[in-house]
Amino acid sequence: MPASSALRRSLAVIAALPLLTLAACGYGSQAKGDGEAKVAAGAKKIDGLDSVKIGYFGNLTHGTALVGMQKGFFQKALGATEADPAIFNAGPSEIEALNSGSIDIGWIGPSPAINGYTKSAGKNLRIIGGSASGGVKLVVNPDKIKSLKDVKGKRIATPQLGNTQDVAFLNWAAEQGWKVDPQSGKGDVTVVRSDNKVTPDAYKSGSVDGAWVPEPTASKLVAEGGKVLLDESSLWPDKKFVITNIIVRQEFLKEHPKVVEAVLKGSVETNKWINANPDQAKAAANKRLEEDSGKALPADVLDPAWKSIQFTDDPLASTLNTEAEHAVKAGLLQKPDLNGIYDLAPLNKVLKAEGAPTVDDAGLGAK
Repeated sequence: MPASSALRRSLAVIAALPLLTLAACGYGSQAKGDGEAKVAAGAKKIDGLDSVKIGYFGNLTHGTALVGMQKGFFQKALGATEADPAIFNAGPSEIEALNSGSIDIGWIGPSPAINGYTKSAGKNLRIIGGSASGGVKLVVNPDKIKSLKDVKGKRIATPQLGNTQDVAFLNWAAEQGWKVDPQSGKGDVTVVRSDNKVTPDAYKSGSVDGAWVPEPTASKLVAEGGKVLLDESSLWPDKKFVITNIIVRQEFLKEHPKVVEAVLKGSVETNKWINANPDQAKAAANKRLEEDSGKALPADVLDPAWKSIQFTDDPLASTLNTEAEHAVKAGLLQKPDLNGIYDLAPLNKVLKAEGAPTVDDAGLGAK
């Protein structure tokens, strides 16, 4: 098949992903618990708004959202405007929810943010802050794979076609000189798109030989006898790369800038607390996972997973641009125009008020 036809088919599949995932997952489930989020006596609504709908995943790489909800940092910053959470399993469904107005602000990975921005011709979302770096590993069956070169010819799971880890693995495989069809996942190494929830079972059954996955899935595989063969952070300058961003509907940002600023203040306060109290923060994140999903993580998964994630307000914008380039090279994305994808003015206002360094948009800011 000609490369242009393969690319069109690949892009068509990616474009359909939000609708397919939406049908399976809906617009996100509501959290079961309310953690410690309490409205202070005498608090007032910001802009008279009853609530702000905040989306995030039940992943430790979304730890800022987990801890901020659990410890009430968002609610404190929002006064009497309710911090209303919605939990998602995949980026496309969260982008669809954002586009429909079902959520206002969300924590999400770079690839869905890039796809969502480009598909709407830059009209539906803005990245307004960073949240996390790292927390992604290549974990393999040590009986089958003993070195990086042994990955060739094996079956490696990634979470979803075109998602952040899928792009990263395809790019890494290409750098090894291996050829893989981005749509089918077939080639010198076979890419198996597998939901993070079922990947540990696939590993145990032997249907995959390893996985390039975020935390806590990576540490779940290690608990099943897997070995970390590669930490993705080792591939990046300063060992930092964006794994989670904060996005907002452009319409919501325009109509309710004070609410957006309050959520960002809650995020900055959360990250500050996480970094000052890592053990307490880890416990709070796990408690939120339990309230949201009904199941907490065991210590042998939680402890190593939490250590591998860095929580930061910096969106690491230059690495987002690099990740977009990787998606283009992999044949999963046409060269995107990312000019205007960031609006970091509200975050920098909050950071200045906190006496903290401001952050940079790598020349991709809204004009």
